[in-house]
Amino acid sequence: MADLNTSYLDLALKSPLVVSSNPLTYDLDNLRRLEAAGAGAVVLYSLFEEQIELAELGFADYYKSHSDELPEAIRHVAAMKEYNQGAGSYLAHLYQAKHALSIPVIGSLNGYYSSGWTRYARLIEAAGADALELNIYYMPTKLHISGADVEQMYIDLVRDVTQSVRIPVAVKLSPYFSAMANMARRLTGAGASGLVLFNRFYQPDFDVVNRAVVPTLDLSISSELRLRLRWVALLAGEIEADLAITGGVHSAEDVVKSLMAGANVAMMASALIQRGIDHLAVVKSDLNQWLDQNGYASVKEIRGLLSHAQIGDTAALERANYLNVLRTARSKKES
Repeated sequence: MADLNTSYLDLALKSPLVVSSNPLTYDLDNLRRLEAAGAGAVVLYSLFEEQIELAELGFADYYKSHSDELPEAIRHVAAMKEYNQGAGSYLAHLYQAKHALSIPVIGSLNGYYSSGWTRYARLIEAAGADALELNIYYMPTKLHISGADVEQMYIDLVRDVTQSVRIPVAVKLSPYFSAMANMARRLTGAGASGLVLFNRFYQPDFDVVNRAVVPTLDLSISSELRLRLRWVALLAGEIEADLAITGGVHSAEDVVKSLMAGANVAMMASALIQRGIDHLAVVKSDLNQWLDQNGYASVKEIRGLLSHAQIGDTAALERANYLNVLRTARSKKES
């Protein structure tokens, strides 16, 4: 059986299968099942900026139910039961998860500007998180805000957070930057230990009968993996940061592709929501079988085999093999 051990954010992982932030991580029993199924680490559901803002404004009662279960440093945090489990509950859940699991537990902050980020980053660290994922979810819709303004906001936020904690920090990014490679380098320079590619912005739909904008949730599919593979393959070996792929990882083959592109880990959520937690054990078993059948003793042997640094095929990656795709499509049409 192949060795699945790897590392991510300076953490030793038993496998490259990481559970990304999703509702399954609300429950301690689910977390235990995810660990048993083969997760190398888990990213907890996010603490949202709106929750932090409510606490900053004083619109929440102090969280009392779990106060005795928390370290002294975080017993004073407000609960904000109006939103999810609230900030205090989040820290309590993180503390409990850390003591229930033997695999690394990664906290998650979701937002884009709140002054409370640095304080809550420190509290997440105090609650026992092994690392922190910053899910910077920002859609620049204001006409006066330039791309440079948006980029600088990201850099400032990452620098503020990384300078306030000692645990490693990963940044979960959208694919919509005009110069992704430069942005990746700048984020690393600002202190990010890892980059998670890519965030999925949930697109609202229109209800034409009731003339309303309605929220929608579309889970990922494997074809979404291609954009992630391309950018990880371009960045691997070029920046001083670990890389994680999230979005479109549904099978062992998807995991193999992610690792060959140069990712340290492959993150899963949609596949587990669709097929259940036990699907993670299937993916782990299939990954072991694939490695054995193809003569690889460990996942480390395949990491980066198809990265830009290894194959040097800049045309295929940078131009997305545009001409070859068109030629192939034309040949199929004529045949």
